[in-house]
Amino acid sequence: MPLKKSKVFLKQKLLDKELVIGSWITLAHPSIAEIMAGSSFDWLAVDLEHSVITIREAEELIRIIDLAGVVPLVRLTSNNSDQIKRVMDAGSHGVIVPMVNCAKDAELAVQAVKYPPSGKRGFGLARAQGYGNRFKEYLEWQVKHSVVIVQVEHIDAVNNLEEIFGVDGVDGYMIGPYDLSGSMGIPGQFDHPDLLEAMEKIRMVAAKFNKTGGIHVVEPDARQLRQAIKEGQRFIAYSVDIRMIDQACRDGLDTVKE
Repeated sequence: MPLKKSKVFLKQKLLDKELVIGSWITLAHPSIAEIMAGSSFDWLAVDLEHSVITIREAEELIRIIDLAGVVPLVRLTSNNSDQIKRVMDAGSHGVIVPMVNCAKDAELAVQAVKYPPSGKRGFGLARAQGYGNRFKEYLEWQVKHSVVIVQVEHIDAVNNLEEIFGVDGVDGYMIGPYDLSGSMGIPGQFDHPDLLEAMEKIRMVAAKFNKTGGIHVVEPDARQLRQAIKEGQRFIAYSVDIRMIDQACRDGLDTVKE
């Protein structure tokens, strides 16, 4: 298990269909992670896909989140086994994998997170394994508690959902509304009938395979968050550090200017 175990086992919460709310971290300063980890999020994802965070900075952010008792996840740059191995060894509890469009994509991610015999991850001694002192404990932990979340963000993924959700080791999913709408030729048109139909299909197939999922509520808007919960989303990313900072600044200044 990670050097200091977080208080929450995310995998079990996903299985139990409990509401879990997290957010994205794209700024590498450790204070950002510390502040957000103190804000009652269930999980926080270090975003390597849309940031310039280095692997060294990611390790530090993972440590801060973990020691605060919040589940640390990493959204990968891509479905890359070498990167998965490094962030898991750094102590991430799991990965959020972008652009999973077929069963093979999902299988590769699961195999990279898990040690043999269920996976192909190479063995190593780092922070996750207590620098070697807790290897046996971690070996058991990764079987029971490591998490793989697939991002459904392309129409190809929607068309292959049954195969993707049928892969053993996929614990949940997250819809990427911007990329999904873009792949359908209607970027940002979240009320478009075709996108709404695709979203409904995702929910139906997920229910069939008992997969918990959710969506990224991009703006720090409590009304949108409540609406996502009302719609049945259970794994929700609420905004992102940069949007929270930007919106807080604008709200205050707009009030003064008015």
